[in-house]
Amino acid sequence: MSEELEQFLHDYPELQGVQLFLTDPSGVARGKNVRRDELATLYAHGRNVAGSILGLDVTGADVEATGLVWESGDADKLCLPVPGTLKPAPWLPHTGQVMLSMYELDGRPAPADARHALARAAARVAALGYTPVFACEVEFYLLQRLPDGQLVPAGPQAPQRLGVPDRIEAYGLTRLDDLAGFFQDVFAAAHAQGLPVGTLMSEYAPGQYEITLQHRADALRAVDEAILFKRLLRGVAAQHGLIASFMAKPFTQRAGSGAHLHVSLADGAGRNVFAADAPEGTPLLRQAIGGLLATAAESFLAFAPNGNSYRRFKLESYAPVSANWGVNNRSVSLRIPAGPPASRHVEHRFCGADANLYVAAATVLSAVAWGLEHKADPGPPVSGNGYTQSVATLPEPALRLPLTWEEALARARESEFLREALGEAFHGIYLAIKAQECAAYRAEVTSTDRDWYLRSV
Repeated sequence: MSEELEQFLHDYPELQGVQLFLTDPSGVARGKNVRRDELATLYAHGRNVAGSILGLDVTGADVEATGLVWESGDADKLCLPVPGTLKPAPWLPHTGQVMLSMYELDGRPAPADARHALARAAARVAALGYTPVFACEVEFYLLQRLPDGQLVPAGPQAPQRLGVPDRIEAYGLTRLDDLAGFFQDVFAAAHAQGLPVGTLMSEYAPGQYEITLQHRADALRAVDEAILFKRLLRGVAAQHGLIASFMAKPFTQRAGSGAHLHVSLADGAGRNVFAADAPEGTPLLRQAIGGLLATAAESFLAFAPNGNSYRRFKLESYAPVSANWGVNNRSVSLRIPAGPPASRHVEHRFCGADANLYVAAATVLSAVAWGLEHKADPGPPVSGNGYTQSVATLPEPALRLPLTWEEALARARESEFLREALGEAFHGIYLAIKAQECAAYRAEVTSTDRDWYLRSV
């Protein structure tokens, strides 16, 4: 029994069950509940789990093309606890949780676990002599369902607002005050789990919020914490009878939800090698941006992995539509935020909140490493409205971002960079899952189909 387990059992004698979970390639948490007395075996020997748990599509259906189902006889893999993640789950009665990562039975990292892809990407950066410093910001909607089934922004005002146009009220404190009890429980649960939560704000759309997480000089830990925090938000919301949604574009006429990834590099002494008096940072920062720009289009499936993801990308929507960069400019896809010299970093703005953060972060760090390895030149920064940059102004047609899910799949399938960034095996598994989802999504007859065509054509 590890010290972590001993401490947990000592500190929480009232917890009788623990949820074991790992994150599948689509970003869905999957696992099982165990009793308290089963934890000793888990920490001593791990837990065998069907490998096909990481070969499911977002609906939970098997994807046979992954090779993880019948081709392998649905063989067991070994799951081990992620250190530091055995914590209470305050939104569940008498229950804790622990994050797992999957391995082959001989101890090798299982290719289908995207967490290993991120570990390899961080190691690639480390081989260049740098430590990635990383943080995730994820936007989300907080909703409540009315008796008639309608979803509306959460808060005491929601039932009275039916039929009344929503006021945007970006940065509005009233929206935070209306849900003070919920957010107090969120911060209390985060404290119980040791998650470094920070600023809370009301985002652009009614019902849309963001709570920041502090940066870490450990990319794997930073993304683990973001995954844990998304799960916490869903759990506390359900406890309050609410829904926390990370869908990229839940409503046609409201803002989409993004996930902004913040990256800098530290040297052996812990100094930020992007730091400079100049707002655009150092040559190393520009090389990193050059790598992110050069690989963005072929990697786009990592940032926009679902059919709904592509509804988010619109002009002047705060979601990027071009591969460009700028300083203190939210109209571009790669932003160097304003701040003191020591804080220089790049904010990667391509991702939707629906992205698997392990996949996205592995791709981002691999692109940063690629940029440094190739001394990539990002070109001049954009000034003013980045949305006015047309496709024709891009240095190469290959840099044009995919407009559809199908195009992103095709680009990802041909991308040697993405294959290397994610690993050959995971690349194939991920594409197999997303191709099956895409085919099913396109085949679905929607209510809009019936509204438009049932009686009119």
